[in-house]
Amino acid sequence: MRQHLHRGAASTQRGKSDETLNASWEDLRAFLLCTRHKSFRNAAEALGLTGTTLMRKIDRLEDELGFKLFIRDQSGLSLSDEGRSLLFDVEQMERLSFNIFRRASLSTDTQGSVRVAVTEGPGNFWILPRLIDFQKTYRRITVDLSCAMQQADVSRLEADISIQFERPTNPDVIVAKLGRLHIYGFVSEAYREAHGLPTSLADLKNHRIVKQHGVQLDETGYARILGLESLEGIVGISTNSSVAVLYAVERGAGIGFLPTSAIALGAPLVPVDLGINYHMDLWLTYHKEFRTSDRHKVVIDWLKRIFDPKVHACFRDEFIHPTDLVPLMAEAREVIGFNGYVAPKPV
Repeated sequence: MRQHLHRGAASTQRGKSDETLNASWEDLRAFLLCTRHKSFRNAAEALGLTGTTLMRKIDRLEDELGFKLFIRDQSGLSLSDEGRSLLFDVEQMERLSFNIFRRASLSTDTQGSVRVAVTEGPGNFWILPRLIDFQKTYRRITVDLSCAMQQADVSRLEADISIQFERPTNPDVIVAKLGRLHIYGFVSEAYREAHGLPTSLADLKNHRIVKQHGVQLDETGYARILGLESLEGIVGISTNSSVAVLYAVERGAGIGFLPTSAIALGAPLVPVDLGINYHMDLWLTYHKEFRTSDRHKVVIDWLKRIFDPKVHACFRDEFIHPTDLVPLMAEAREVIGFNGYVAPKPV
């Protein structure tokens, strides 16, 4: 696809006539990625290109436009004045192109694919088990479920629907709060028998922590919430996977921070009562144009039902202790209970 641009003030100042340009959209998109990553190397990785190929695209675009887009220095890439002027127009082109493809994907029929992006824990342990029954009812709808800590941008077609911890501010998307995810400390029975439980926050330095890190998680949150200056010497395992945290905690690796619903759903764990709990709100977001798509409306309504705090106590705004959740979530445990260890015993 070629996009027709007109030379602006920057090129006019150079004495060039106001002539039509043929700029490749791929080159313009490369320019966008460079502005977002502020690095040729990182932008090249995102585009699946070599650094040399990407730089050739930028050089070609600069030659065709007649001005430099970036200032290269040791700190990375920064936009030139002309580059900043161009950025707004190219972002508008990107937004309009997304609208074209989004509208092409809309349908009034309850059939087709719906892409849902969600963080790993809620995706694997809450949505996926229920998705099996959903598929039996809506056999003509394919839910493409992506479970990752990387936040998907629905305005840029990275997903149709996203469930995330950070509330979006883009005016083109619809946002609804699904519920609140409460986090609490847990250990295995074996760990408690071998090491006991910490009796205070200060006592944590005598224990091991299984830490999760990720794009949507606050890297400094653990130490701050626990009232410690740092976690140096305390963290035994650090992983980006919530499944791995549950696996490691079940196998006695240390204290892990998991949703308060863990033992209510059948995980054989022991709560660590230190007088602290942490929560993150879950936000459902989708582009406003999907309001007219029947299949998207079906999936959106279904997601709102399965996260409804009135039905599932673990998503209420108020904190409920993990042991108190057990009788409140008996039905949920029957539907998606862990039925013992998530982690298989080592051979």
